[in-house]
Amino acid sequence: MTCQTYSLFALSVIMIYFGHFGNSLILPQLQKDIDQLKDDFNSSHSDVAEGGPIFTGKLKNWTERNEKRIILSQIVPMYLKMLENTDKSKDHVRHIREELYTLQESLSDGSRKMKDLRDLEKLQMTDLKIQRKAVNELFSVLQKLAETPASHKRKRSQFQRSCRC
Repeated sequence: MTCQTYSLFALSVIMIYFGHFGNSLILPQLQKDIDQLKDDFNSSHSDVAEGGPIFTGKLKNWTERNEKRIILSQIVPMYLKMLENTDKSKDHVRHIREELYTLQESLSDGSRKMKDLRDLEKLQMTDLKIQRKAVNELFSVLQKLAETPASHKRKRSQFQRSCRC
């Protein structure tokens, strides 16, 4: 039960975050649907608080919008998987699943980015060929690292001072 209740809370956070549900007509209905889902899962059970949150704690670590899209692209399919074993004949379950599928489609770029991260994790950095390629790319990688948001901000403010528009 713990996983399910925190999952339901995180589901609310995800759907609100995306603004897709910012329409005042949809959001109250979605909250009502999630409340019904909480009842289905008996999420008021005493063991729910054990172990802390499942998803919302992780969402705190991802601060930028593009970063959040990456983690959310991994969380949304987990909700869909969880709802596979629920009674799909219930209107509230069907509605939540439809909204999650819509979200999943909008997060496809986050899924691709997550795949890139997994691919990097699999690289055999002890392989001589990979090491050679990596060395050839090192300067370009360092250039990208030097292009931090702070340096962009500084360049912009210097441009504004020099421009007497």
